[in-house]
Amino acid sequence: MQRRHFLSTAIGLGAGISAGWSGSLALAAGSGWSMPDEGERHAATWMAFGANDDVWGKRLKAGAQANLARIAQAIASVEPVHMLVNEEDYDLAARLCGSKVNLVVQPIDDLWMRDTGPVFVKKADGALTGVNFNFNGWGNKQDHEDDALVADFVARRAGAPVLESTLVLEGGGIEVDGRGTAIITESCVLNANRNPGVGKAQCERELRRVLGIEKVIWLPGIAGHDITDGHTDFYARFCAPGVVVAGLENDTSSPEHAVTQRHLDILRKATDARGQRLKVIPLAGPDRVRPQYENKDFAAGYINFYVCNGAVICPEFGHAQADRNTKAILREQFPGRDIVQLNIDAIAAGGGGIHCTTQQQPA
Repeated sequence: MQRRHFLSTAIGLGAGISAGWSGSLALAAGSGWSMPDEGERHAATWMAFGANDDVWGKRLKAGAQANLARIAQAIASVEPVHMLVNEEDYDLAARLCGSKVNLVVQPIDDLWMRDTGPVFVKKADGALTGVNFNFNGWGNKQDHEDDALVADFVARRAGAPVLESTLVLEGGGIEVDGRGTAIITESCVLNANRNPGVGKAQCERELRRVLGIEKVIWLPGIAGHDITDGHTDFYARFCAPGVVVAGLENDTSSPEHAVTQRHLDILRKATDARGQRLKVIPLAGPDRVRPQYENKDFAAGYINFYVCNGAVICPEFGHAQADRNTKAILREQFPGRDIVQLNIDAIAAGGGGIHCTTQQQPA
């Protein structure tokens, strides 16, 4: 259940710590914005046909882009998909993605739209805006000159004004129930490579201002274990208010074993913004994966699924029993939605999953 490790173009933990916090905090409680649950109806999904040779290598890049096209086609069967693409990759993207995916030429560095794109929020009257969380390459670990501009570009392309945040974080580090509760990892959001000197109270006030969060359930995560410093969307996901599926690493030799056990304990004792105890459903990863792309960074976790209009898009890793178990659990938790399992081994070999490649635009 790993995320991508420090890649070949890493620029070092010590370089360029973000200046996202400067001066006093312009905070305002009760701003009226709220981040909807992912399962609410979407106007569209945003993706990025990224992956470059320096980071991915030619073989893995080709596989990852084929996986991106597969994910986009699955989502495009139920809702519009807008795919950012570098101009030089346009013909390849058009050939792989087909006519149902809308290609948008825009410079990008990588494929992780969950982290680079805006986090869309709404008001009760339906007004939409995109929050820019100042993407800094996961704490300046990877070049991100183009990806730093993606949040603004996507929000404006979607016709939404941009809401600037004082926090530096990524969409993969935030999981919400749409009713004021968030699950967040300390290892990512409170990390000095993103928000130096910022504590839980400051962070919670800003998340209340821009996302309408009333209660944060903090998980420890693992700082430095992967490039994301332990994103929430590989640890715990809301299926509905009060219901969470949580990743479980059964391999006792893995550093993820102890932390996922700790997460389960925290979640089982936690209450949401309404004071309701959570129902927590453990979801273990596969015991084995297909050998073609297997490596030490392979992200073999089922938690990184994506909920879209009428469907849940999730991975399968070739371990029949674990794949079936995952499908059964998700079918039970998402009644009325098709559970679509895809082979995304090349993206997993790059340390991510389906959720990492997508960002929803609420209807």
